[in-house]
Amino acid sequence: MSSPNSITVSQLNEVTTVEIATQGPQGPSFASSGRTMNDSNGVDGSLVRLDTSSGTFIADSTVTVTNIVDGGNF
Repeated sequence: MSSPNSITVSQLNEVTTVEIATQGPQGPSFASSGRTMNDSNGVDGSLVRLDTSSGTFIADSTVTVTNIVDGGNF
């Protein structure tokens, strides 16, 4: 397991360098509901939709700007 915090000390000739790195606070999750996003099959023009059965936002080739305009029912 790697640590998000580290201290590195290196010396080159007469110069000593100390570098300290710490992991900052994490931002909010993707959705306040805890849902996830599946965009692994996303294509140009994909529209994001919610699949409530899996609790996942999906962006793929099933619903795109092109097929909504060409075959959508409004």
